[in-house]
Amino acid sequence: MEQILDIITKELMVLFIAALPLVELRGAIPIGVSMGMSPIHATFLGIIGSLLPVPFLLFLLKPIFIKLRKTKNFRGMVDKIVKDTLRKTDTIKKYSVIGLIVFVAIPLPGTGVWSGSLAAILFNIRIKHAFPAIALGNAIAGMIMFVLSHIVVNV
Repeated sequence: MEQILDIITKELMVLFIAALPLVELRGAIPIGVSMGMSPIHATFLGIIGSLLPVPFLLFLLKPIFIKLRKTKNFRGMVDKIVKDTLRKTDTIKKYSVIGLIVFVAIPLPGTGVWSGSLAAILFNIRIKHAFPAIALGNAIAGMIMFVLSHIVVNV
């Protein structure tokens, strides 16, 4: 029983870490592997976990940003987030959905499902196109992290 709880706890931890902004699957997969998971298992959980917030982000970011922008205390923060995202997302601006896939797929800081979701909203990419693009880019990033984690485990 204790062994099953340990496995479930590790799995939930990887799912939770993958859902966090900034860390996402780029951090969750190596953490899962370092906890003794196989790279395949950690990658699968990382991909699923990082996709969990995407529907909420796509539906709720715009109304939340609109409300926050109306307040004196949060206007500057929202403007800075939007400015920083627009600065990093030239690929999305130029290539739309394909650019969104590429942006999310590159496993570097500042890219990923959170930034990709915000960029999709800022560039008015329809949700029915944005979600599959983000999911595909996320799966590609997961495969890149899988390969890197697999190499590290086998060295």
